[in-house]
This record gives sequence, C-alpha cells and structure tokens, in this order.
Amino acid sequence: MRTAQLTIDPAFSIGPADRRLFGSFVEHMGRCVYGGIYEPGHPSADSRGLRRDVLDLTRELGVSVVRYPGGNFVSGYRWEDGVGPVGNRPRRLDLAWKTIETNAFGLDEFMTWAAEAGVEPMMAVNLGTRGVQEALDLLEYANHPGGTELSDLRRKHGAEDPYGVRLWCLGNEMDGPWQVGHKTADEYGRVAAEAARAMKMIDPSISLIACGSSNRRMPTFASWEATVLEHTYEHVDYISAHTYYDPSDGDQASILASAVDMDNFITEVVATADHVAAKQRHKRKLKISFDEWNVWYESRLQADLDRRGWVEAPALIEDDFTAVDAVVVGDLLITLLRHADRVGVAAQAQLANVIAPIRTRNGGPAWRQSIFHPFALTARHARGTVLRTDPVSPRYDTKKYGDVPVLDTVAVHDEETGELTVFAVNRDNTDLALDIDLRGLPGLSGYSFQSIAAGSDPSATNTEADPDRVTPRDLPTPTPDGGRCTVRLPAVSWSVLRFGPANA
Repeated sequence: MRTAQLTIDPAFSIGPADRRLFGSFVEHMGRCVYGGIYEPGHPSADSRGLRRDVLDLTRELGVSVVRYPGGNFVSGYRWEDGVGPVGNRPRRLDLAWKTIETNAFGLDEFMTWAAEAGVEPMMAVNLGTRGVQEALDLLEYANHPGGTELSDLRRKHGAEDPYGVRLWCLGNEMDGPWQVGHKTADEYGRVAAEAARAMKMIDPSISLIACGSSNRRMPTFASWEATVLEHTYEHVDYISAHTYYDPSDGDQASILASAVDMDNFITEVVATADHVAAKQRHKRKLKISFDEWNVWYESRLQADLDRRGWVEAPALIEDDFTAVDAVVVGDLLITLLRHADRVGVAAQAQLANVIAPIRTRNGGPAWRQSIFHPFALTARHARGTVLRTDPVSPRYDTKKYGDVPVLDTVAVHDEETGELTVFAVNRDNTDLALDIDLRGLPGLSGYSFQSIAAGSDPSATNTEADPDRVTPRDLPTPTPDGGRCTVRLPAVSWSVLRFGPANA
C-alpha cells in the first residue's frame, strides 16, 4: 500500500470558510422548479405548493445561498411575469431550454421558499434581451421599502417588508453564443458597468457579480475577464466562474482529477483580476463567485432538447450520479475551500432534479443522490479558518491533466470549539495510508472518520427504489499518539476526519 504525509499547523491559514461557499442554484429549467421545489397537489406540499420533503432535504444539505432564476433562462426573463395573482400571469416561450414557462412560480414564490428553506437569495438580472432599466425596476420592487410604484406593488402582492436581496448577478454567461442576447466583452462590460452604477444608486448595500467566462475552455477565456473588468472593476464585488466536468467518456482517471482543472481555473481568474487591479491602481482585491459548478453528463443535453417540442417542465438532464461522481464533487468542494481567500461565493448547479443532489418523482418521494452527501458533510463541518495543507503524495498519469497527485486535502480549524476537520480524496484504485502530523495542534483526539468509497462499486447510484446505496460509512476513528496518527483512505474515496480537544 502506498503512503502519503500531511502536516497541519494553524499558523498557515488561508482565510475563513465563508458560509456562502455552500450555495446552490434554482433555475427555471426542466423539473428544478416545477416538480422539484414546487408542486401544488403533492402529498407533502403546503398551501403555497412548496414541497416540504424537498425543503427538509435542502435544510439537511446545508445550503446557505441560492441563485435564481438562471442560468440561461434569465437572459430572456421578464421578472414582472412572475409576480401578482397567478391567474393573471402570462405563458411565455422560454428560448433557453425550448419550453413553455407558465410563470406560476416567480419572484414572490421564490422569496417565500427561500425564507422557508433558511437560505440567502441571490438574484440574477436579465442583461440579454433587457438592460439597465429593467434591472433597476426589479431592484426597486425587491429592496425599496415603499412609497414608489414598484415597491408599493410588492406590498400590494403581500410582501410588506422589502426582500433585502444582497447578492445580484449582472446577467449570465454573456460570452456564450448560445445565450439569448449574447454580447462581446466590450458590449457586455459597458452595460454591466452602467447597470452596476445605477443599481448601487438605489441600494449601496448590495454586492454585484460580473459575468466571467462560461468555462475555462472558451476561446475568449481570460481576455473576456480582462476586458469586462476594465469596464466594471470599480463597480462590482465579484467576477463569476462556471465549470462542469463530464464523465461520459469513461475516463475515470481524468474525471477524478477534475479538481486540478478547477484549481488552475481559479488561479488564472485571480491573476487576470489582479492584473486589471494593478493596471487601474485599485487596492481592493476582487473575489470570485463560482456560481455554477458540478459533475454533468453534458453530452446528453442536445439529444434531450432535439427530441421534443414546446412543453412545460420536461425532464431535462436528470443525471443519476455515481459513487465516483460523489468523490469528484467532494474534491471540487476541497478546491473551493482551499481558495477561501479569493472565492467568496459558490453555487452548485442545480438543487433539484436537474444535475442535482436532490431527486424527486412527481407525486412521489424525494431522495438524496450520491453527491448529496459530500456537500452536506462539508457544509456541516467546514466551520472556522481554512488551513493550508501541502501533502506529500504519490502521483499518477491522466489523459486530460497530465501527472497529478493521488491525494488532495484541505483542513478547517474552528478556533471557538478547538475542532479540526480534514477533508481528503484518494484518487487511486488502491487504499492509501495517510500519515497526519498534528503537533501544531496539541491535545487533539479523534471524533469521527467517515468516507464515501467508490473503489469496489464505482457505478453505484441512489435510486427511488434504493435511495441509500451510496452513503457515507463510518470507519475506525484514529487517535493521535504524540501528535501523529495514520489513517487508511479507501480506494477512490472522499473522506472527512474530525478531531477535537481530548478533554472535551
């Protein structure tokens, strides 16, 4: 069995583990909304049509912030279609996903759902087919206390108090030629700057997110960020990043190393942002909002779109995630935490049914997909200060990313409780002995050791009939001796190890 070493010391800190890193995403796409979080008449639905079983799972997942209403959907969205009496709302063609949008669920329903779920709302404005005025109108409706036409309209619709939305996305993936209202970097940068400046005139307390590249593979990547930020740097608080990793080709070695690509992506966006800051003499460091990320069998999407006409809420990219996918998702979360000094917001796409940790059947149950578990455990235990870890690890070769380490890790130290949590991924097909040096945090005892191991059954999935086939299992908890301990990480696994004061 191969071995790896890890030394942890609280002197080497990265930054706080921001709760906004554990965000999710609700888009009007497929059955994420209709049949996902909202299904009037469902046995678990409340009087407003909100599925209580999905709300319970959302809270269990530990979601902190939810991005809405898109995604590609937002580039053609008329927000006013989704407020007021439901019977008066228009039906529209949604060009993004080739569906009919009923608007039965809109802004007011989302805000009600967000309050019930205990999550912070993150709104996106349409800078595709619309522009500055529509963004201002939405902000006035949502955040102004009253005494104006739109704020009083919100009150008439039953929301006396302003929604107080603090996070706002200035459009979505405007670099993508698939986007309704696609723009060049200069075109988008100018309208985003105008919208940002005007929106902060209404509410200076909001934080704004400019669109970065749709992914690192875009031909305009980095030059897009540079141009957009030259227009917007002084007006925005974040630049977005999106990425998905597709396991469809069966290259397990590469998909398990996806976090290497995400790590490079973040580093390059940070470098580009810092270049613009230096060029324009800004002292403030811009952060990243990694507001779309996940494993996605993306190659299946076009077939889903081509084989049907205009319908309401079709089943769309409802991927069944495997045990290997769960390990990859856990590793992507490790990467986000490792960049906690520069990644301030993140949102896994999406929450329900559409490439989601939560799956449902219309009229039936809701269940946890394999990827639910690493997210929930990370959100629960990553509290405190993220510590830098530089493990000494064996390496292996991949087709996509070259030579990569077998082991990936991050640690989080909660100064208030004294607890230390280590998240670790073993990408190898054999078990890995990990020697951990904890002498920088004396007096620790083992609390728990849980792991999702995919080595023996990599294609295992959770289904309605077998919803707990892939779930974390407890392993023998290590007890540090003289400030050191050794754990055995199972083959192809994501693990969480918790330590705390011995006298607690």
